[in-house]
Amino acid sequence: MSSPIEISDVDAIREIRLARPPVNALDTRLCTAIADAVRDAAASGATGIVLAGGPKVFSGGMDVPHLLGLSDRDALRAAWEAFFDAARALAGSPVPVVAAIAGHAPAGGCVLALCCDYRVMALGPFRIGLNETQVGLAAPEGIQHLLRRVVGPHRAERLLVSGTLLESAEALALGLVDELIDLEHVGARARAWLQELLRLPRAPVLRTRAIAREDLIAALAPGRLQLDTFLDAWLDADTQAGLHALVARLKK
Repeated sequence: MSSPIEISDVDAIREIRLARPPVNALDTRLCTAIADAVRDAAASGATGIVLAGGPKVFSGGMDVPHLLGLSDRDALRAAWEAFFDAARALAGSPVPVVAAIAGHAPAGGCVLALCCDYRVMALGPFRIGLNETQVGLAAPEGIQHLLRRVVGPHRAERLLVSGTLLESAEALALGLVDELIDLEHVGARARAWLQELLRLPRAPVLRTRAIAREDLIAALAPGRLQLDTFLDAWLDADTQAGLHALVARLKK
């Protein structure tokens, strides 16, 4: 079975590319591979990481058909724990991580991007955001914090309640992403941003970054995610009906 990620190195920058076609849907295996690869990158001497997806989809979010096919609550919990572990690995990486968003990044794809230091997105009709309410879910408070810290409390509330997915230009205007560039240059620009950062004195950059990201790491603590409450909502009959309807639409 082929790996759900591809790893390559350019100098001391490691690229971790999601490689689970067609849309890099986040199942347990892919989430575990992301977490392991991020932790291994820093341990093996990488000074920066690029997390990439595509083409045209960074990640379509959690693999809902996979989750709906799990047989019991323990299996469902394990799948979500794997996803949150991937998010924690990115947020807690001791070296900077750039998201190279070459396409759409809804829901779980957006969460992973929000855990990175910097977000370079493809210019065009690509969408990003936390659209959980549109499928009958409420994002945990910790996940909501990830959005609040980049777009502000009021704007985050509006986006979270409506489940709005923003096109790239609007995402840039609101601060959800940091930079837009042509689709084919997303990866190169992500590496270039890292290279610029890595020219600065290393120790002060890493200390400052660690202080600035303490709230991000705290947001992903189990108490802020309230996984049991989230699972109760996931298993609710109305939510299940909405999720099955979503899968039916995706198959058309």
